[in-house]
Amino acid sequence: MRALRVILVLLVVVGLAGCSSKFKRYYGPEVTSVQVHKTERKMYLLHNDKVLKSYDVGLGFAPEGHKQFEGDGKTPEGTYTISHKNPGSDFHLSLRVSYPNDIDRAYASSMGKEPGGDIFIHGGPRQRVSQRDWTAGCIAVTDRQIEVIYSMIKPGTPIHILP
Repeated sequence: MRALRVILVLLVVVGLAGCSSKFKRYYGPEVTSVQVHKTERKMYLLHNDKVLKSYDVGLGFAPEGHKQFEGDGKTPEGTYTISHKNPGSDFHLSLRVSYPNDIDRAYASSMGKEPGGDIFIHGGPRQRVSQRDWTAGCIAVTDRQIEVIYSMIKPGTPIHILP
C-alpha cells in the first residue's frame, strides 16, 4: 500500500512538472523552413512544402517595407536563419533572426546609420498592448504559441520574411 502511494505521488509530481514547463518537446517532422507573410500577418512552419503549423503574428510598429535602420520600427524582409534560442528572453522565450546580414550592414553604413538588430520571434509582452503591431521590428506571437514554436525550430533553420 505504501509503495502504491509513493508511486502515485511521483506520477503526480512528474505530471505537474511537465505541465508547467515552458520547454515543450516536439516529436513531429523537422521544421525545414519558416515563412512570414507580413501583409497577411501570418507565420508558417514548414517541413519541405507542407505546412505543419500556422500562426497570426504581430510585427514592428511600422511594418511596411524592409528594415533598414535602427529604430525604424520595421520587420526585416528577406531570407535569414534562426541563429539561436534564447530561453532567458524578456518576452517569455525567443528565437533570434540573423538580421542584419552583410548587405543590410553595408546599406545602413552607406547612409551613415546603424542597421539595428536583435530581431526575434518571441512571446507577448508582460502587459497588454492595444495594437497588433507593437514590437520594435520583431515577430510576436502569444506565450503559449512561442512555447510550441520554440520546441519545433532548431538554430540554422531558414526564415523567409516576405512583404
